[in-house]
Amino acid sequence: MSLGLYSQYWLFLNVSGFQSPSSALACMLLARSLLAHPYLHVNIFQHIGLPMFSLDKKPRRIHMMSLGVLNLPRQPVLDWAFGHSLISCHVEHHLFPWLSDHMCLKVKPLVSKFLHDKQLPYNEDSYLARFQLFLSHYEEFMAVISTVCTPGFY
Repeated sequence: MSLGLYSQYWLFLNVSGFQSPSSALACMLLARSLLAHPYLHVNIFQHIGLPMFSLDKKPRRIHMMSLGVLNLPRQPVLDWAFGHSLISCHVEHHLFPWLSDHMCLKVKPLVSKFLHDKQLPYNEDSYLARFQLFLSHYEEFMAVISTVCTPGFY
């Protein structure tokens, strides 16, 4: 993490043309604070509360992706911050991480049809429903996040 912070700071100072270290640091912190909300959004709203699997009892990849992620409606701010493959095509992104945003949109109907034909879930939800789920299970979800984020967990 320290290497990442230092690298970003160095780039702001030496490549972006900031004249003072304090202005580079201020810009770096502003950029990180603006992107913190979308980052939390993707990690909480699109993964938490869906079925989880233990490392020794993992199902096939297609089952994990159909059960473990979901698509949300498009939102301009999040599309700008992450690209729409992480918001409205999240299932497709996990199945085909090498596809571009544009291609994820193109394969979305095919993936949806395939999963429905195979009687697998194709999870889609609204922001309001995910927010209500998050608020109703806040303590449980935060316990899961603190466990997963603990060093040495894996």
